[in-house]
Amino acid sequence: MTVSQISVFAESKPGHLVRVLRLFESAEVNVRGYAVSDTGEYGIARFVVDRPDDATAVLQQAGSAFTKSQVLCIKLEDRPGELARIMGVLAECGVNVSYSYSLISTYIVLNTADVDGAERILEGEPVELVGQDEISSVSFV
Repeated sequence: MTVSQISVFAESKPGHLVRVLRLFESAEVNVRGYAVSDTGEYGIARFVVDRPDDATAVLQQAGSAFTKSQVLCIKLEDRPGELARIMGVLAECGVNVSYSYSLISTYIVLNTADVDGAERILEGEPVELVGQDEISSVSFV
């Protein structure tokens, strides 16, 4: 079970993130979570949204540079040590998490070189994997 992540590449200048967010707004796409990293002159903004196909369509129409990939989203128990436990399970199985960010509260997005393998590992753990349907329909308010 995975969710779609949209990575948008843009110059690290004021207004570029807002431009992307306004494109999403114009397409009535709701951002469920995001992370932005700066690599100097350029940055990568990663988004999990409720309607990824509409988001990619509006980005494509605007000529934005982006990729769409599948990532894991895990709903953790809201208690100390849960994130460390999951990261430990993956590490013990030789899975490197290349980046991670939270959506809201205890919804955590993870990316690895082998998303399917990490998913199989976590299916045997007491953790809830979240799919695109839940991301699209849940109200985080």
